[in-house]
Amino acid sequence: MKVLVVENAYIKNQSQISQAERIAEELTLLGAAVDIKRNFNLAQISGNRITAQGYDFCVFLDKDRVAARLLEKSGMRLFNPAQAIETCDDKMLTNIALASADFNLPDCVYAPLCYHAESDVNGGFLKEVEKALGFPLVAKTNYGSLGAGVTLIKNAEELKAYEKRNLTLPHFYQKFIDCGCGEDIRVLVVGGKCVCAMKRRNENDFRSNIELGGKGENYPLDSKLSELCVQVAQTLSLDYCGVDILVGKDGKFYICEVNSNAFFAAAEKVCGVNVAKAYAEYMVKN
Repeated sequence: MKVLVVENAYIKNQSQISQAERIAEELTLLGAAVDIKRNFNLAQISGNRITAQGYDFCVFLDKDRVAARLLEKSGMRLFNPAQAIETCDDKMLTNIALASADFNLPDCVYAPLCYHAESDVNGGFLKEVEKALGFPLVAKTNYGSLGAGVTLIKNAEELKAYEKRNLTLPHFYQKFIDCGCGEDIRVLVVGGKCVCAMKRRNENDFRSNIELGGKGENYPLDSKLSELCVQVAQTLSLDYCGVDILVGKDGKFYICEVNSNAFFAAAEKVCGVNVAKAYAEYMVKN
């Protein structure tokens, strides 16, 4: 069995490199011959065909939607599928998909796309954002990982400055869910099963990301939370993902984000679960 593990072409983040190595390690223990490759010219259009090197399947750890679609159209099975990666890479597309399936999300307002950086900010639109979401609110660019592009907006002046600064970037505004000090629950789902959950807390930032200084601890999964996260993964057609849950002061679960290539190193450490092995076994079986 030959397996291709794809990393981003210009990867620098050590966590991403380690993720690929851990998955490759567990696949090798299952008898697979594994190649880890950077995303450089892995598939081509030749005449009326899309071709790629011969592998039984591909673990796609990049977010390059074009490369994912090329590999998939060449006949290769991708974990995760190209469409699922594309939907999760765009946070607003994720919101649309989940809202359409009746999941509980923080209220959000999408910012209209602007092609001209010199355009004036539409004050009427910002008034609508303030009325719908109140302050503080969370601003997010559609694309971004590890907490990048996520900003807490405290007042109208900050909102106007953010809108002007990001006018030509796809972005949206989201209601701030007060969960305490930078706190959420990261649930990892493999093949339709929750394998572990980790509470993340950051004392110095409203973003809970481990990469931004957040600390993780094992979080006991109950049937309600497990069922919710499995349904999220199935709705988005994800083989593997991390579902980030906010718990409001009303006790309700809110789906904050879904990560198709969620890092699992911290969860393996604090939860004592071999996530890479679970994912490898699922891929070989399927």
